[in-house]
Amino acid sequence: MSIRLRLTLWYSGLLAVTLLVFGIIVYSFINWTMYDDLREQVKRQSDNLGINAQYYFNTLNLDIDQRIEDKDIYIQLVNYREGDIRQSSNLKKQDIVIPFPKASTNPQDDFVQIPLSIGKSKYSMVTYQRPLTIENELVGLLQVGAIAYTEEKFLGGLRTTLIFSSLVVVLIAFTVGLVIARQALRPIGRVIRATQQIEKGSDLSVRIPLEGPKDEIGLLVNTLNSMLSRLEKAYNELDEAYMAQRRFVSDASHELRTPLTTIRGNIDLLEKMWSRAEPSNLPSGGTEGLILNADHWNLSNEAMSDISAEAKRMSSLVGDLLSLARADAGHTMEKQRLDLYSLTEEVVRRAQLLPRTAEWREGDLTMLEGFHVNGSHNYLQQLLFIFIENAFKYTPSGYVELSSIRNDDHIGWIIKDTGIGMDPKEIPHIFDRFYRADESRGVTVGTGLGLSIAKWILDEHNGSVEVVTRVNEGSIFTIWLPIDFSESGDSSIMKETDLVEG
Repeated sequence: MSIRLRLTLWYSGLLAVTLLVFGIIVYSFINWTMYDDLREQVKRQSDNLGINAQYYFNTLNLDIDQRIEDKDIYIQLVNYREGDIRQSSNLKKQDIVIPFPKASTNPQDDFVQIPLSIGKSKYSMVTYQRPLTIENELVGLLQVGAIAYTEEKFLGGLRTTLIFSSLVVVLIAFTVGLVIARQALRPIGRVIRATQQIEKGSDLSVRIPLEGPKDEIGLLVNTLNSMLSRLEKAYNELDEAYMAQRRFVSDASHELRTPLTTIRGNIDLLEKMWSRAEPSNLPSGGTEGLILNADHWNLSNEAMSDISAEAKRMSSLVGDLLSLARADAGHTMEKQRLDLYSLTEEVVRRAQLLPRTAEWREGDLTMLEGFHVNGSHNYLQQLLFIFIENAFKYTPSGYVELSSIRNDDHIGWIIKDTGIGMDPKEIPHIFDRFYRADESRGVTVGTGLGLSIAKWILDEHNGSVEVVTRVNEGSIFTIWLPIDFSESGDSSIMKETDLVEG
């Protein structure tokens, strides 16, 4: 059973119960009012008859009909002494005998409602009975009644009207309620269709249209749309992560295979060369050895040089992969308060020894003096070396310059080069793993992991980087770090000691 039908049935059932209670109250009130008026009429007629025990038993020619003021009033006199019953003529014509209690029951003044069958119709007679006594002795009973023709017909019509009208109202309410429930729950139908479409087509970009007022249904639709947005974002991120992982494995395998191939080729060459060497006796002793000619020695040196270079390249690649693995595993860096100027001076001094073809320039670093940052000494140096090495790698001629910059509560470095640059459209991707700008592919050697590691180090230090570049005009990288304005405990102790000595 649908929720729409259940709501309509509940609503219709509640309305039916309400109408039933209301009809019973109305019917009971009208019934009590009409019969109360009839009882008052009968009581008043009984009082106006003026019949008492003395008069009745002393008068032989008592004409009951003459005392009736209303033809619809019926009178019956019961003589307990003689067992005689006298009735009004209208009562005799209808051959009705009003039941009366025995004398031994000591009847009291009371109203009695007596059911009657007249023809095929059933009515009730409202009767008022009054005992007749002589010297406290019950001698007779006066019964004055009226048949509730009008009241019964009216109440019967009222019952029929209430029942019929209630059924009609409930039926109309059920129909209207079904339509209203269908209209009110239409957004839920759209929600079901949209979710079914998503389930069948796996299209998380589908959104549920919102129409009408922002009620509970609207809130539900907004919540579901927000949930779908988050699911779509999470799905896309997972898909991108999966593609990045596949690309990572593919590129890492390729990068590792290249140096391994070189190493294996050179080892095979060495094995062939040494296997063809002729043994001879060394002049200094009896130990056997192998002597290679000059060509063999040259080839051996070149092979060893290639093996050493590729081993270094593999070591660097493995180190980069290890750093990225730590980043993915949520590695937390140990940080401390660092003097940025001394750290930078050390990097400048060591950068002069890097392999390069461009000029190395030390720019203005005075803005770093006296400022500290909260960070890791080794990782911040690695960060600078990554940008500097990249600058040397893509600057075949010209210069690479390192300078400082400060803005409010941030401080950092500017690394400027006059190298090959890149298309500004490439900037959003340069920090992706294994990504290398098209201009640099095939021109320089690299793995494309350095800037990914730099981005991780920057994120760990709450830093940021700005990039300005043009093809064949060079690049400018501006690295920002938050300044640590807190003072170390040692410096505060020193200041207090200086004040005391002063």
